[in-house]
Amino acid sequence: MALRRLFTATVYRNCQIRPGYWRADLDLDSSGCEAFSEVQPGQFAELRVSDISLPPAQEVPANLRDLAQRNIILRRPFSFCDVHAGPKGIRIGVLYCVLGPATVRMMSLARGDQVSLIGPLGKGYTVSPEKKYALLLAGGMGAPPLMHLGEYIRARYPEVTPIAFLGARSLEHLPYDVHIDNEKGAYAAEYDRIGVESHIATDDGSIGFRGFVTQCVEQWLKEQAIQPEEAGLYSCGPEVMLAATVALADKYGIACQVSMERMMACGIGLCQSCVVATKGKGETGPYKLCCMDGPVFDGKDVVFE
Repeated sequence: MALRRLFTATVYRNCQIRPGYWRADLDLDSSGCEAFSEVQPGQFAELRVSDISLPPAQEVPANLRDLAQRNIILRRPFSFCDVHAGPKGIRIGVLYCVLGPATVRMMSLARGDQVSLIGPLGKGYTVSPEKKYALLLAGGMGAPPLMHLGEYIRARYPEVTPIAFLGARSLEHLPYDVHIDNEKGAYAAEYDRIGVESHIATDDGSIGFRGFVTQCVEQWLKEQAIQPEEAGLYSCGPEVMLAATVALADKYGIACQVSMERMMACGIGLCQSCVVATKGKGETGPYKLCCMDGPVFDGKDVVFE
């Protein structure tokens, strides 16, 4: 696994994908090639946002104008939606939703700005080359690591077919460039560009499958008559969705990995603020750190509240 290091990244671009959702692409010089050459999808970086200026007041969402004034002390964790090596270094993509004072500040990042980051951190997904299908289940802002995973599998495991299942409450909560095709139905352009089939589910049926993304996956499993040993489930999203994904995997006997979300103040195991309850031999199993032992865990090992 790549060793974590402190880097100064240069902003290549920072653009809005749709209302409330942005993507920043950050460049690292040649020193980043060594650290990020073997980065796993699901790993993350801690970004320092305290020294990023607020955008003009009129550009701050009205519901965040008071919150945006809060001081930012701690770094913020972000997983990668892609990592590409180039002749001059590494470019990493960060997808973010504008929800609080830190992400409001990130809206003001412009080409050439510099950002301090620590990474790559944590443990990511493990791909089994003997599987025929890799089923990627993303709920809401669980999108980034699975976008990275889809491209990673296409590049390194040609014998494995990744298929993405993307869920959200409604169309407006999908962090993708969504299109509708007569043959494909609703799909995400981000996955289409890397040659990965995608299926969209919304709770309210505003686009795609009407219902939870786990229900969409189960329908697909039934239609395709997939054997348990042929597929692996890889999931990221709200914890209630992860619990449902693990239950679905258990029902069909499919291996499952989940990326957990916790408040990770340091990202290197010092603050002990990101514990995840896991199963042990007794009723109470050991607690593990999301930032060091995860954020990706074997689904069967996690105790969901």
